[in-house]
Amino acid sequence: MTTPREELLPATRRALLHRIATAQAEGRTPSLVASVARDGELVWTGGRSMVDGHAPDENVQYRIGSITKTFTAVLVMRLRDEGVLDLGDALEKHLPGSGAGEVTIAELLAHTGGLAAETPGAWWERTPGSTRPELADVLGEQPFRHPVGRRHHYSNPGYTLLGALVAALRGAPWEEVLRREVLEPLGLTRTSAQPQAPHAGGWAVHPWADVMMPEPAEDLGLMAPAGQLWSTTADLVRFASFLVKGDDRVLGADSVREMRTPSAPSQPGDWDRTYGLGLDLLRWEGHDLAGHTGSLPGFLAGLWVSEEDGVAAVALANCTSGPLVATLTADLVKIVAEAEPRIPEPWRPLPEVDEKALELTGPWYWGTQVLALRLTADGGAELGPLSGAGRQARFRSNGDGTWTGLNGYYAGELLRAVRRPDGSVSHLDLGSFVFTREPYEKGAPVPGGVDPQGWRGFE
Repeated sequence: MTTPREELLPATRRALLHRIATAQAEGRTPSLVASVARDGELVWTGGRSMVDGHAPDENVQYRIGSITKTFTAVLVMRLRDEGVLDLGDALEKHLPGSGAGEVTIAELLAHTGGLAAETPGAWWERTPGSTRPELADVLGEQPFRHPVGRRHHYSNPGYTLLGALVAALRGAPWEEVLRREVLEPLGLTRTSAQPQAPHAGGWAVHPWADVMMPEPAEDLGLMAPAGQLWSTTADLVRFASFLVKGDDRVLGADSVREMRTPSAPSQPGDWDRTYGLGLDLLRWEGHDLAGHTGSLPGFLAGLWVSEEDGVAAVALANCTSGPLVATLTADLVKIVAEAEPRIPEPWRPLPEVDEKALELTGPWYWGTQVLALRLTADGGAELGPLSGAGRQARFRSNGDGTWTGLNGYYAGELLRAVRRPDGSVSHLDLGSFVFTREPYEKGAPVPGGVDPQGWRGFE
């Protein structure tokens, strides 16, 4: 029997190898390694190197730059889930004297806080963190570039503030909290704040000649939560799978779904792209991707995962500029998703029948538009037009006969059945909209009432 977890087909493996080989050659990077996971299982790794016989594998560490931000975001979401903070809280409530004014935690996560992209002073990625010992050194005297909450403006100092928040509320350094609360539970044994052998060295390749020089690898100090980590492709595809399914030891499925939900305005002219809570969200040639990219002097990194396709891909290179890792990694997902489409799970009936839910299924009318309510195998429901375009949404059961919208126009809205005194269903209420069994059903509480003469023709 064919299953989604069997080995990739030879043609698919060759297409993946060709793609990374082209990226390494045309991008002129000393080495490049990539891995692909399908449904959470590592199914392919390929490496290319300037040194024959020394191609990196899935266990070689590279610096991952801003992919670190996603790890920091997970730590913040854990604090939220524990009730220690609310994402709508001003940072100052928990980290007084930060210098960030009334910027909220959610705005920092989504890069909508209006803060500068970089720190004042010398290029922070190539200078020791000891030159920025305080948050004031990270933010400077004029930390804002835009009105708070008005636009997406990527901010490295913003994630320094989030790392400082984690450390303050946990009473331990960011690195220690990350290891204890995320890396160890997820089994990411080759992810660390400092390099661990075997690891790649970072290089700068001359733009006009095939020569190169080593790049420094500085400890970033307070800026570590924005870009410090080293990791491997094996660890990162495992982390990518977590970002889809969640893990109750770290962060549940609902919370990682929230991270993957757009929380910032789209970025004009920058592909079809927006940002969630610590995650880039990208529509790439028909595939919805979530992940992040990263760069530091000497290193490039990319991570994307497609929930619908069940495919995650990671690519790491050791050069300051060269291969377009965001495009490369997106292409790796696309190659597998299109060459070997996901095989659906067998249809199975629900394990038990909820009679009260079952009687709500079928056609409903919002005004004159007909929609259908269907129960789903996970105990939720779907509501959408019988044909053509229109509002569609999935709903999660709340266990009390109501459902909460998960996507689209009705995301977060409550769906409930309103019953008559005899227990029969009068109508559905969805965010104040009334859905009836007949279009403008007589006797139903349709806002504005129903003409007593009913439907009529015209001569």
